[in-house]
Amino acid sequence: MPRLPLLLLLLLWGVGSHSFPAATSETQEQDVETVQKYLENYYNLKSDAKQVERQRNNDPVVEKLKQMQKFFGLKVTGKPDAETLNVMKQPRCGVPDMAQFVLTQGSPRWEDTHLTYRIENYTPDLSRAAVDHAIEKAFQLWSSVSPLSFTKVSEGQADIMISFVRGDHRDNSPFDGSGGNLAHAFQPGPHIGGDIHFDEDERWTNNFRDYNLYRVAAHELGHSLGIAHSTDIGALMYPNYIFSGDVQLSQDDISGIQAIYGPSQNPTQPIGPQTPQVCDSKLTFDAITTIRGELMFFKDRFYMRTNPFYPEAELNFISVFWPRLPNGLQAAYEVADRDEVRFFKGNKYWAVKGQDVLYGYPKYIYRSFGFPRTVKNIDAAVSDEDTGKTYFFVANKCWRYDEYKQSMDAGYPKMIAEDFPGIGSKVDAVFQKDGFFYFFHGTRQYKFDTKTKRILTLQKANSWFNCRKN
Repeated sequence: MPRLPLLLLLLLWGVGSHSFPAATSETQEQDVETVQKYLENYYNLKSDAKQVERQRNNDPVVEKLKQMQKFFGLKVTGKPDAETLNVMKQPRCGVPDMAQFVLTQGSPRWEDTHLTYRIENYTPDLSRAAVDHAIEKAFQLWSSVSPLSFTKVSEGQADIMISFVRGDHRDNSPFDGSGGNLAHAFQPGPHIGGDIHFDEDERWTNNFRDYNLYRVAAHELGHSLGIAHSTDIGALMYPNYIFSGDVQLSQDDISGIQAIYGPSQNPTQPIGPQTPQVCDSKLTFDAITTIRGELMFFKDRFYMRTNPFYPEAELNFISVFWPRLPNGLQAAYEVADRDEVRFFKGNKYWAVKGQDVLYGYPKYIYRSFGFPRTVKNIDAAVSDEDTGKTYFFVANKCWRYDEYKQSMDAGYPKMIAEDFPGIGSKVDAVFQKDGFFYFFHGTRQYKFDTKTKRILTLQKANSWFNCRKN
């Protein structure tokens, strides 16, 4: 299974520090080897470079470490710190990284836009039909946003040859066993050019377990067509393996393929999702909640949180924490005394504890909370730790639910303006911290004193992040 991110381990175990436990000499030696091999494989560090433990400020290792840290948005120290090691140990594509989204070096491309592909052999992990389907979908993903078309052939030499191999398979890029390097592909060109190799030592699936073949094939095919790695974590061409439950091309990916081959032949040009930029002054949120003392902000497929080890707020896929939750969450709140967080989308909700979605979820909001069928979705929710009252915001009204009695309070719903004057008639997200409610609507954030029913401050929605300009 993919390694859990360090942040996730901290959240689950309630640890308050990112430092590793005291490392044994064996652990330190393994980490040195990890850094050395990673930089050799993905950042062109010469294998005769000085070992990591002997590094000096002007050593090649330090410069390559800085390059890697900059690529992944880590704090650029030139040292193999905990967060850097964590990223290095995550499963990923075997193609080396580039500094930013650029075309593959030399800008190679296929001259013919009608390409053929052939699956030379099949993994025993999936049926032949499942492999065929995954590969076909990967090609369709790219053909839908470009003038390219792909035809499967069953014999002879194709433009793109696809195979499952293990270890040293005589292409000068040996695989490393289970985990680590999952697959690699070669840029457009004759002979081995465009070919895709999957590591047969991995376990290939058609779901969220281990490594989803469709997800990895779609990424590798981007390389076969001439696209390099992207620094955008929301892009399919981001080097590390992340499966968010759906496979789609971001706008970054679409811009990349169209820069090489031109626009799609569709009358309406496709548009892909864009990754939220935490320091964008126009950033808005779908939902916000506290989780064991931490603040987590949700937008589309992503969560955001402040982190002292990142230059900006940490951003990653919701599926990294909760692979069984849907994307596009609409509301969330924490019931602290039950160590439970509830997430809402449409007329359903999920309850989670740590990383686990509790048994029997999702459930409908009607039977659990007593909402009438006219309520189709919840815009925002927050639970007052002092009173045990949870407020639900639906359009211009709010409902109040008693967590102890497990029933709606009489007299509700009320107009939002009645209980929370001054914040407007619509709430996108809300959370409680230090006894105050923080309401979000669009790019605005209101700090509200529930005792005096007054707004205390008005700020930008992303003011919680370490942004110099808002």
